[in-house]
Amino acid sequence: MPSIVTLTLNPTVDASTEVGRVTANEKLRCESMRYEPGGGGINVARVVARLGLDVTAVFLAGGATGRQLRELLEDETGIDALPVDIDGSTRLNVHVDEHESGDQYRFVMPGPEVTAEEYETAVDAALQTSPDILVASGSLPPGVSDDALAEVAKRTRETPTRLIVDTSGPALEAVAGAGVYLLKPNATELRDLWGGDLEDDDLEAAARRLAERGAADVIVLSLGSGGAYLATSDGGRHLRAPTVPIESRVGAGDSMVAGIAVGLVRGWEVTDAVRLGLAAGAAAVMTPGTELARADDIERLYRRGTD
Repeated sequence: MPSIVTLTLNPTVDASTEVGRVTANEKLRCESMRYEPGGGGINVARVVARLGLDVTAVFLAGGATGRQLRELLEDETGIDALPVDIDGSTRLNVHVDEHESGDQYRFVMPGPEVTAEEYETAVDAALQTSPDILVASGSLPPGVSDDALAEVAKRTRETPTRLIVDTSGPALEAVAGAGVYLLKPNATELRDLWGGDLEDDDLEAAARRLAERGAADVIVLSLGSGGAYLATSDGGRHLRAPTVPIESRVGAGDSMVAGIAVGLVRGWEVTDAVRLGLAAGAAAVMTPGTELARADDIERLYRRGTD
C-alpha cells in the first residue's frame, strides 16, 4: 500500500526557455527548450519521491504531449506512474525567463476536454489502494464539474485516508466543508473562499474562522515569503518561512504540499509537517526555471528552521 497517492486531473508538460528580452511583434530568439512533467499532483509526487517516500501518481494523459509526459515520468526515480488514457491531448505550458529584467513569463493553457468516464476512472485508480494520504492538487480541466473534488472528499470521509486539496476557484469553494483533512489556499484563494474582501491583517483570523466552521480539519494559509498560518478548530499559529534567494516561484506551492504530506506520513505533528512544507517551498524558489525543490536543500532548510 503506497503511503502517498497524488491525483492530477489537468497535468502538463512544462516547457521552459530563456530569452534576452521579451518584445512585442518581434521574433524572439530563445535558448534551448527544457521539458519537465508538471501539474499540481505530479509536482507533489516528484518532490515526495525526492524525499525518499513511496508515491503513486495518478493522472490523465492523452495525445502526443500525454506520451511525452509518460516518458518524462519514466526518468523520475521513486514514482509509480498510473496514467489514465483520455481522448484529448495533454496540455503544454510554457515558461520564459527574461535575462534583461529577471522577470519570468508563464503561459498556462486550459487543458483538454475530459469526460465523466475518464475522470471517474482516474478517481477510482487513486482510491483503490487506500493510501495514508491522497493529494488532489491543481486545476480542473474543461468537462470536469466544479464539485469533482468534493465527491472525492465524500468518498474518503469515512476511510482512514486523509485528503489534502490544493486547488482554486469554484473547485475550492465546492470542496470546503466536504470532509477534507487539509486545505492549502494562498491569500487570493482564501479571499475567494471567504466570499468577501479581506485586508491582509484579517487573513489569519479568516483562516481560523473557516477552520472553526469545518471547511477542513486543517487550513494552511500560504503567505509566500511571509510563511504560513496554520489554523484548526482549536486555534492557529503563524510559522515563518526560511529566507532564501529567489530564482523562480514555479512549483513552490506544490513543493510545500509535498513537504506537508511527507511530514504527516513520517508521523510528525501537523506543525512540524507544515514547517517541512515551508522548507520545501523555500527550496523550490531557489531553483531556476521549472526545476522543483531538491531534497538536500529541503532537509537543510528544515533543520535551520528548527535549530
